[in-house]
Amino acid sequence: MANLEESFPRGGTRKIHKPEKAFQQSVEQDNLFDISTEEGSTKRKKNQKGPAKTKKLKIEKRESSKSAREKFEILSVESLCEGMRILGCVKEVNELELVISLPNGLQGFVQVTEICDAYTKKLNEQVTQEQPLKDLLHLPELFSPGMLVRCVVSSLGITDRGKKSVKLSLNPKNVNRVLSAEALKPGMLLTGTVSSLEDHGYLVDIGVDGTRAFLPLLKAQEYIRQKNKGAKLKVGQYLNCIVEKVKGNGGVVSLSIGHSEVSTAIATEEQSWNLNNLLPGLVVKAQVQKVRACILCVHPRTRVVRLSLRPIFLQPGRPLTRLSCQKLGAVLDDIPVQGFFKKAGATFRLKDGVLAYARLSHLSDSKNVFNPEAFKPGNTHKCRIIDYSQMDELALLSLRTSIIEAQYLRYHDIEPGAVVKGTVLTIKSYGMLVKVGEQMRGLVPPMHLADILIKNPEKKYHIGDEVKCRVLLCDPEAKKLMMTLKKTLIESKLPVITCYADAKPGLQIHGFIIRVKDYGCIVKFYNNVQGLVPKHELSTEYIPDPERVFYTGQVVKVVVLNCEPSKERMLLSFKLSSDPEPKKEPAGHSQKKGKAINVGQLVDVKVLEKTKDGLEVAVLPHNIRAFLPTSHLSDHVANGPLLHHWLQAGDILHRVLCLSQSEGHVLLCRKPALVSTVEGGQDPKNFSEIHPGMLLTGFVKSIKDYGVFIQFPSGLSGLAPKAIMSDKFVTSTSDHFVEGQTVVAKVTNVDEEKQRMLLSLRLSDCGLGDLATTSLLLLSQCLEELQGVRSLMSNRDSVLIQTLAEMTPGMFLDLVVQEVLEDGSVVFSGGPVPDLVLRASRYHRAGQEVESGQKKKVVILNVDLLKLEVHVSLHQDLVNRKAKKLRKGSEHQAIVQHLEKSFAIASLVETGHLAAFSLTSHLNDTFRFDSEKLQVGQGVSLTLKTTEPGVTGLLLAVEGPAAKRTMRPTRKDSETVDEDEEVDPALTVGTIKKHTLSIGDMVTGTVKSIKPTHVVVTLEDGIIGCIHASHILDDVPEGTSPTTKLKVGKMVTARVIGGRDMKTFKYLPISHPRFVRTIPELSVRPSELEDGHTALNTHSVSPMEKIKQYQAGQTVTCFLKKYNVVKKWLEVEIAPDIRGRIPLLLTSLSFKVLKHPDKKFRVGQALRATVVGPDSSKAFLCLSLIGPHKLEEGEVAMGRVVKVTPNEGLTVSFPFGKIGTVSIFHMSDSYSEMPLEDFVPQKVVRCYILSTADNVLTLSLRSSRTNPETKSKVEDPEINSIQDIKEGQLLRGYIGSIQPHGVFFRLGPSVVGLARYSHVSQHSPSKKALYNKHLPEGKLLTARVLRLNHQKNLVELSFLPGDTGKPDVLSASLEGPLPKQEERKTEAGERDQKAEKKNQKRNEKKNQKGQEEVDLPSKEKQQPQKPQAQKRGGRERRESGSEQERVSKKPKKAGLSEEDDSLVDVYYREGKEEAEETNVLPKEKQTKPAEAPRLQLSSGFAWNARLDSLTPALPPLAESSDSEEDEKPHQATQKKKSKKERELEKQKAEKELSRIEEALMDPGRQPESADDFDRLVLSSPNSSILWLQYMAFHLQAMEIEKARAVAERALKTISFREEQEKLNVWVALLNLENMYGSQESLTKVFERAVQYNEPLKVFLHLADIYAKSEKFQEAGELYNRMLKRFRQEKAVWIKYGAFLLRRSQAAASHRVLQRALECLPSKEHVDVIAKFAQLEFQLGDAERAKAIFENTLSTYPKRTDVWSVYIDMTIKHGSQKDVRDIFERVIHLSLAPKRMKFFFKRYLDYEKQHGTEKDVQAVKAKALEYVEAKSSVLED
Repeated sequence: MANLEESFPRGGTRKIHKPEKAFQQSVEQDNLFDISTEEGSTKRKKNQKGPAKTKKLKIEKRESSKSAREKFEILSVESLCEGMRILGCVKEVNELELVISLPNGLQGFVQVTEICDAYTKKLNEQVTQEQPLKDLLHLPELFSPGMLVRCVVSSLGITDRGKKSVKLSLNPKNVNRVLSAEALKPGMLLTGTVSSLEDHGYLVDIGVDGTRAFLPLLKAQEYIRQKNKGAKLKVGQYLNCIVEKVKGNGGVVSLSIGHSEVSTAIATEEQSWNLNNLLPGLVVKAQVQKVRACILCVHPRTRVVRLSLRPIFLQPGRPLTRLSCQKLGAVLDDIPVQGFFKKAGATFRLKDGVLAYARLSHLSDSKNVFNPEAFKPGNTHKCRIIDYSQMDELALLSLRTSIIEAQYLRYHDIEPGAVVKGTVLTIKSYGMLVKVGEQMRGLVPPMHLADILIKNPEKKYHIGDEVKCRVLLCDPEAKKLMMTLKKTLIESKLPVITCYADAKPGLQIHGFIIRVKDYGCIVKFYNNVQGLVPKHELSTEYIPDPERVFYTGQVVKVVVLNCEPSKERMLLSFKLSSDPEPKKEPAGHSQKKGKAINVGQLVDVKVLEKTKDGLEVAVLPHNIRAFLPTSHLSDHVANGPLLHHWLQAGDILHRVLCLSQSEGHVLLCRKPALVSTVEGGQDPKNFSEIHPGMLLTGFVKSIKDYGVFIQFPSGLSGLAPKAIMSDKFVTSTSDHFVEGQTVVAKVTNVDEEKQRMLLSLRLSDCGLGDLATTSLLLLSQCLEELQGVRSLMSNRDSVLIQTLAEMTPGMFLDLVVQEVLEDGSVVFSGGPVPDLVLRASRYHRAGQEVESGQKKKVVILNVDLLKLEVHVSLHQDLVNRKAKKLRKGSEHQAIVQHLEKSFAIASLVETGHLAAFSLTSHLNDTFRFDSEKLQVGQGVSLTLKTTEPGVTGLLLAVEGPAAKRTMRPTRKDSETVDEDEEVDPALTVGTIKKHTLSIGDMVTGTVKSIKPTHVVVTLEDGIIGCIHASHILDDVPEGTSPTTKLKVGKMVTARVIGGRDMKTFKYLPISHPRFVRTIPELSVRPSELEDGHTALNTHSVSPMEKIKQYQAGQTVTCFLKKYNVVKKWLEVEIAPDIRGRIPLLLTSLSFKVLKHPDKKFRVGQALRATVVGPDSSKAFLCLSLIGPHKLEEGEVAMGRVVKVTPNEGLTVSFPFGKIGTVSIFHMSDSYSEMPLEDFVPQKVVRCYILSTADNVLTLSLRSSRTNPETKSKVEDPEINSIQDIKEGQLLRGYIGSIQPHGVFFRLGPSVVGLARYSHVSQHSPSKKALYNKHLPEGKLLTARVLRLNHQKNLVELSFLPGDTGKPDVLSASLEGPLPKQEERKTEAGERDQKAEKKNQKRNEKKNQKGQEEVDLPSKEKQQPQKPQAQKRGGRERRESGSEQERVSKKPKKAGLSEEDDSLVDVYYREGKEEAEETNVLPKEKQTKPAEAPRLQLSSGFAWNARLDSLTPALPPLAESSDSEEDEKPHQATQKKKSKKERELEKQKAEKELSRIEEALMDPGRQPESADDFDRLVLSSPNSSILWLQYMAFHLQAMEIEKARAVAERALKTISFREEQEKLNVWVALLNLENMYGSQESLTKVFERAVQYNEPLKVFLHLADIYAKSEKFQEAGELYNRMLKRFRQEKAVWIKYGAFLLRRSQAAASHRVLQRALECLPSKEHVDVIAKFAQLEFQLGDAERAKAIFENTLSTYPKRTDVWSVYIDMTIKHGSQKDVRDIFERVIHLSLAPKRMKFFFKRYLDYEKQHGTEKDVQAVKAKALEYVEAKSSVLED
């Protein structure tokens, strides 16, 4: 700034004439606050900053009596008052307010409604319209920092935090209130705002009543060009104006805003300014010395005027230039005080000599500790620069400790990703506000309050709590601070990325999910950086619906795959462990042209290249790239790698299925089973088509510990849990299945809402018919594929490969022996071609002595097409095959000669022919226990299916039952270690040294290591020896561990008792040549060391023979090796070469021991065990620790529950396959309501054996039997026959069934009594169904025996309260109506329905099991069956035969006369029943000869059951309810109940009612029944969504008619005004008829829908329905109808065009466009053409689309909407060059500037996203060029 030479003494109120003083200090160093002693009064020099002096005008000569010090105090908040006019500078501009810098470091705020009345009116209009107005500018566009503005203090308030707040107004009405129309004179400088735009200028609001101010366009041109960048002035724009002309006594004023006029304007007396109307910002001539000064503020009451001499203020209209201070936030030490002002603050001199100012409130931490003495000039202080006052050009300081030590002072200091501490201020619905500094607050959105979403944050956080947050985003300009409280993010040690440039590929980072879409998840990081995790990167498993797996706000760990900072795009992955897969090339351009293949389509493919995992192929004819995994080449797991190996580039594969297609990645499958499923249309397309009981063919998608996921061709998938994966026990899921394997699955459970299903892979559930047929089919398919591989090999150039392709099993060859290998196998040479590997295994050497060079005739067994080896055999019966005619279907004994993965080759014993048979009989049949596996040399029984060997050289056969297999006579070639043998590594390390020891030698050695059952010893010369636990002591005390007697390092003397071969683990005789390489077996038993010793049985005998020396019942000492948790047995060793097993159930009779056997038994411990017998499958002794295991009558044994049969009892298994049954009458000595509740399969139970008749064990769990010594009380005695019953006795039992003449009541396992209806209850309901409801099968009751008939074995019973002393068995609701009963009917009915549903599943299970129980003589039972069958809605049909079985079984004594039917016989189960059953069944069938057999589904669904009769299959087990009062007229003859009883019943009824009411009141309760839906639709009758859910509820149960009825009800119920709601129901009804109805029913509904709705909408909806259900022909016909009827509707033409393009009918689509243009009015043409071009871009040919756009734009070049669509489409589908070319053309069009601005902005955005910095600058330059060109045109 230029130096000013001014003299301006401070002080008095009068004019004081003083000699002029030279004032030559630089402005920079002016000190407004200097204290001088001149003239005895405080004098201040004028500084360039604000707190300027108060002065009077020349014209005013009033005096004041106040002292100078009081009068001219520094301007502070206290000295401000409402109405004070003050000059300010715009400091910050926000959307809704301005921050104004006032003199002396003060600050005020102007709200958006205080600009001017016209602007406020526009804002209100915008709010009313709810959309932005075009000509309304935002505050940041109207004001800029640095602008000087005239303000009025509108109010002084105190904020929530106790700070004083100054509210200002810029409204000219308030600022210029002191002026009147008469006072306006030319030359006056006023401020105003534009209030409206007129033709020749602008109306300006200057706030003077009765005055209309006009700014002519000419006077505004200069300002518009220079200051407004050529743009017109807008409403609300703030202007400094000069009054040019005044007309009509101030009524009309003409203004000018020229820069030169405004900046030189001076207020003079001629302009009639006086003390009353002076305004801030006016430049006046001051009196003391002729100087120009600017009015800073005017006090409205005291008329005190403050002036400023700062030159910048002397040029009105010029904005301030210096807006901030560089050192903001700096902490400064030892800053000296310059001056102190009692009520204002203090000034300080900074290091660089510049002045700074601290307000009084910032000089100390609080008023209480403030000490004015500390601020004498020269004292130093530590302070911090906290702000900058633009009006004063002064830095503002603070000496407060809290501010000096604050981590952050302002928003600019906070970096995203920083961890900050704060205090909770408040918790709102939009998040939690946290204070992080003096003036700073941050927001924690609800999503970020915790790692998971929390509903009630106020419970976790309280106001005033200290919290630790991490900054997500900080925008200092907007003062916006977003933070997170997610613990994972705060504590994360991973890198923080705050810009796209930080994200390097491979970097692992934490983020949070902000959106979950069907294409993947969008993950956000810090500073608004975000990236996409595409669907295929969400997991290693396919996730069909990400929205069900991930949620918004979830914290995730991701790895960066790719990042493009220039485009702000980032690709991420959740797959952290493995490297990101190499991206497959996108399918070729042809795919974009709409030639993509559909999922489920069969195609031909050409192999392009082989990869590690499969084949890259091209789908013909369009050469779309796709991938065919190895596992999908065949249904046979072994054939996949084989086909992969031999297929080569160029090979064509036919009939390949498209499995999935996503993002240009097509996955194919060639499995014949899946191909045939899709061809046969047996593959459900969506969840609604899937129902429990369906059998589906799919493949294993992935294998987890808890089960396997199965995917089907349509993309649907389900889980087969471990429990129902196999009929065998599953230890590890991966043992049973491999990924990609073809399987057949049965649907057991469908959850349509969550889109999940459970599947069973058990063979018992997934049977595909006759096993032999399936087995043969699998074999033929496998051999056919192998034949295909041979044909591929024969096309190769190599002679060796061609020869191998021609070799087939059964061919004879003459070969020369090349060498005999160590393992006994023979390698031959001399084949048809050199280098051919031919091999015979040790078994196939057939015991012949062979030498190198010897000639041998061999037969080919199999050719290994992968390893290129030929397996041959020397067996004579194969080489000398007998020519014998074979019959198809004949059974033969055969010997297995060779084993492959999926089939075996055997030779027929009679003839020597080779036959192949499948090792599996089902696709799921892949797992074999070792005991089930076939071995070479084993005998099998085969049934021949072909009699001539075909091209494969093999006969095809099917194996007979496994029971007919015979073991090999010897196991010479497979002498391998047993599966359970674990070899001590100490014995196998390194090669075994040769030794010269022989049996009987004495040796010494050092103990090397001690194992539980043996000790390893190092002998001389480093030979390793072994001492077994049984050879340490002569007498081993039970429970001790003999091996602990020896210590490591101890010297021992031992005797050699054998030698173990490390290859076969057998003990060899000393004469064996390999004995010198064995591990010596030693003994340190004292008895053996002394004299005699025993040698181990070293003769070549099988382990089976060794264990035969032990007799059952013999006691042995054994040593525990380990507890096998999986097999649940103890593995023990009796001797080094004899092992045993103790099943867990034979270890103890104590439940405690059986629960934790590992606590009772130590490894290595000696046990005394009893031999039970040898295990047939392995060379093991079976032992018992609880004495001989005899399952005889009277014995107590431990068993394991294998099955729980409802209302019947348990099936229990014992070791060695024995099975027993427990009746419900033998579960306990005291019967219970739910006797089987505590029993689950695998539970261990202690059983007493009641009988072993007919090889069936009958058991009891009663403690009076299993623990007789406890003498427990027997509440319910055992009743095994009628002899155990006495007349008059009270007995408990279970309801059997309800019959026409009474209730059957079970008293014992084989004793049933009858209670006639008169003896059942005091009430006699007319409907027998009530008995079913109140007396369900299995209900526990007490009865009194009325009569016994021993001759006829009949028992008559009574349940009446008078006989039993118990309450009546039928519910109290039958007695009489209670006051509120009527209201409760419906609710109780609903509850009953629920109870029925709950029990339905339980009862259906029971139905499906054939029950052996007989309730009635068949004659009696068959009569009532028919009505019951109708009543219960086809339940009998659902039970697959079990009901008939039960009906037809006759008891022993069936000769019962009609009149005797009030009693029922006691019967015993005997074999006779079986014989009689067959006689009755045909009679049952003859009653309905015309009825065709129906398809039975195991899920319990009957095709012939009427929809209205689908009630629960059995009466519920729940207690009787109180809802039956309306079903039965009350009997007058009822016993009166006591008052107490009535009271109790009333209370019970009340409780029940309140429970039901509570359940109904629950808002979260989901509707579960039709009644629930009825209640919902009553409450919201117009809600179509409820009606649609109600329809879906019926459709889930396949109740089509009911769904239709609901739709019809909805259409009648929904109000006629709710058109859209009604239309929704019509569309649902159309969908229903399309899926489940006929064409005729669909047409009828459609015609009705057209009548009642807007026809076009109905037509369009039906067309969509047809297209979605792939009824393309019907859709096409419908569109043609629409084109005739709605030819004037462009939507129809566009929809039809899109339909044709989706069907790849481009030519037809082009014709439709031509027809559309002919039919539609010309004003619609451009829109239709543009729309068709868009469709071409999306679905058809991009080149054609471009041509259409170009053609249209050449005709209509100014259609910016078409240009905009063209640009959008090109960005989406074209190259960057195309896009830039279009932009270049657009920005050179001659369009309106506003439109050009739009295109320039789009071009700039595009380059920012896709281009480089250079491109962005280029666009900006072009825009500038355009603007300059325009402005020069205007100037011209």
